Amino acid sequence: HVDHGKTTLLDTIRNTNVVAGEAGGITQQISAYQVDVAGKKITFLDTPGHAAFSAMRARGARITDIAVLIIAADDGIMPQTEECIKVARQAGVQILVAITKCDKPTANVDRVKQQLQKRGLTPEDWGGDIICCPVSGVTGEGVDSLLENILVQAEVLELQANPNRRANGYVIESELQQGLGPCATLLVEGGTLKVGDAILIGEHFGKVRALIDDRGRRIKEAPPSTPVKCTGLSGVPEAGAEFRVMLDEKRARTLAEETARERKEEELSSSKATTLDALMSRMAAEGRRELNVIVKSDTQGSLEAIVEALGQIKSEKVGLNVIGTGTGNVSLTDVKKAAAGKAIIVGFDISNDSGVQSQARHDGVRIASFRIIYELLDYVKQCMLDLIPAEFKEVVLGHAEIKAIYDIGKLGKIAGSQMLDGRLVAKEKYRILRKGEKVWDGKVQTLRHFKDEVKEVTGQQECGVCFANFEGFQTGDIIECYALEELPRSL
Repeated sequence: HVDHGKTTLLDTIRNTNVVAGEAGGITQQISAYQVDVAGKKITFLDTPGHAAFSAMRARGARITDIAVLIIAADDGIMPQTEECIKVARQAGVQILVAITKCDKPTANVDRVKQQLQKRGLTPEDWGGDIICCPVSGVTGEGVDSLLENILVQAEVLELQANPNRRANGYVIESELQQGLGPCATLLVEGGTLKVGDAILIGEHFGKVRALIDDRGRRIKEAPPSTPVKCTGLSGVPEAGAEFRVMLDEKRARTLAEETARERKEEELSSSKATTLDALMSRMAAEGRRELNVIVKSDTQGSLEAIVEALGQIKSEKVGLNVIGTGTGNVSLTDVKKAAAGKAIIVGFDISNDSGVQSQARHDGVRIASFRIIYELLDYVKQCMLDLIPAEFKEVVLGHAEIKAIYDIGKLGKIAGSQMLDGRLVAKEKYRILRKGEKVWDGKVQTLRHFKDEVKEVTGQQECGVCFANFEGFQTGDIIECYALEELPRSL
């Protein structure tokens, strides 16, 4: 769950096993790390804990052999923790529990164990088969025993792979990086990935130009269960896609093009061509307003999470269509697409290419970029609310009775009135009631108290009212002043 201390724990594990003098201070985009424990290597995948990133966690569970479930001792099991348990069980992955924040005074390890037992995960010291390790990412206590337990589990499960064959594995994360082009973080599952290998990932292919490990060093080859960043691809692959090394680049290209063609055909058959007229008439018939959005993000994984979270926004009054997605900065093509589809562009952790802002101003396209996913979602919701027409409710402000009528040359007739209740405000709307029936509705030209023009009249005062373009009032008529208040909009 978010804020349970996953990354802090990993930092502690890495600092105790990483030579401090190495490319320190580089924040790896690879959220996969490898550590050495007693001469054996363990690869960790760090997944986000936010509710929005469920697809990422599911992908993490599919790729791994052992899932370490992190639960904070002070919070206990949270909704995302339950989701992780479900995902790990579906993927058939061995679960190991690390109870973090044990250095806090509010920590209660036994309560966490009780919660685990309720969900069918009985801790080992209570006669079950789930290993629970109390740890603290801050003080580092219990970390060694956690790593030992992971190695013990690995031996029990007899996890083995053959390094002497062509590599295959999964894409953990992918992005378009300046200076490097399309990059993918790969986790080698079997075989050894080498520089110069012809690689195929779905509809993308390429020759491995460089392999960069989780410490930012260039390496020649990556043995099984090593996380590496790979460059030299033809495009940004989908996160979670499977990769495999082909005999040569020509074969990889043929297969990639075949996959791309199949996907295009599928897309075309699923989306029946809608003409603009048909679309407009459909919208008019349904009476629904639509907000079109183009989503851009730094990595494929967060892009997927954002699109999924946008799909969760439900509204009766406004439809939300994601008409385009992509990784990398906002480009001129995106702006043109947004202008054509009357869409807004939202970005996550990216910037704009040169010339994009001026083009967007010219085409009237709104571009907003965010660093926090919840702010992005709130912005989209606000844009949807802005499409809903305003609804008003009427608030009666006050009444006055016409006692006398004066004719003042240029101004015309003025109604000399006595306040009955509330107040009369010059800028608001007025109606005249005769025996409870409405005679006229409109604005006033001037509102006077004796000779002075005033903005409002209150209490039991007398006043003179001159109505805009209306002189058919009589003594005894009631003047009613009312305002229209905008109601808060809701999806």
